[in-house]
Amino acid sequence: MTTNSSTAGSTDLRQSVGKWLYWVLLVLMLIPFKLFTTDESTIQALERFSAPVALFIGLAFAFIFGIPHPKFNKKFSKLLLQASVVGLGFGMNLQKSLQSGADGMIFTIVSVIGVMVVGILLGKYMKIDGRTSYLISSGTAICGGSAIAAVGGVMKAKENEMAVSLGVIFILNAIALFIFPPLGRMLDLSQAQFGTWAAIAIHDTSSVVGAGAAYGTEACELATLIKCTRALWIIPLAFFTMWYYRDQKGGEGKAKVSIPWFILLFVVAMVINTYTPASIEGVMLPIYKGLVVAAKQCLVAVLFAIGASLSLKVIRQVGVRPLVQALTLWMFIGAGSLFVIMYFGV
Repeated sequence: MTTNSSTAGSTDLRQSVGKWLYWVLLVLMLIPFKLFTTDESTIQALERFSAPVALFIGLAFAFIFGIPHPKFNKKFSKLLLQASVVGLGFGMNLQKSLQSGADGMIFTIVSVIGVMVVGILLGKYMKIDGRTSYLISSGTAICGGSAIAAVGGVMKAKENEMAVSLGVIFILNAIALFIFPPLGRMLDLSQAQFGTWAAIAIHDTSSVVGAGAAYGTEACELATLIKCTRALWIIPLAFFTMWYYRDQKGGEGKAKVSIPWFILLFVVAMVINTYTPASIEGVMLPIYKGLVVAAKQCLVAVLFAIGASLSLKVIRQVGVRPLVQALTLWMFIGAGSLFVIMYFGV
């Protein structure tokens, strides 16, 4: 009795501390520490390591304290990520971005279709639940959690199917942010090569932008552009999914198509930055620069929130076979896209 009481008391104390510590860490993640120094090496170090460190802190927090504010954390990370992507658009030139990203966009189309086909066939071969396999394939092919959420809404996916699919994608997404920048440097990839590779091979937009920012400004801009182009595939995939599952029953909720409107705002931000009249550039450019700095810092907070959502409970419920499917798909698109980028100049 005494042991049970002390254990319960310890758990309550940990949860209470976690609720307060969550807010403290979230505020710290939103502080742009690089503005408080003029040392170039320190600024570069902060830009390179802020994203992976934030994700690591979020993961450590979730493992120790659990997820104290799950609904807020999910909503906050989604909205702040979208705002961050729009903010990054104010630092990008539309004409230059489209020119540099044209080849990557063509490759994106091929890779999206290829991953979906391979993923569905692999799921059938491994005898994984068809709907779960389809969700994992969608997340790998397009943009991680956003694609799974959109496709899951259309196919009326069950809660456990959504949880397993999102869990496995989040696990690999976290790993990608840590390993891609070092791999890029080891392989001596250019900014353009790494930006294209990250956009195609990393699942979620947050980790794509985070990895790009850790590699360099040009890589971040190109990765963001290509990933946003990739995210637009949510729309045709959602309508295809509605047709594909038209005769299947047993889902939950009402079917609906989710359109990523923030991508349109991202394009609008690029247009505004590109075509600002010369007469007001002196006033507007510092504002745009401030928005870009704020967007990058908000992304750090997003990665902390995403890390804080990946608890041990989420990892346990994933299961071995869905994880193997997702890992195999990830290696397929990661290695395949890297080979094409390095040897065919995409």
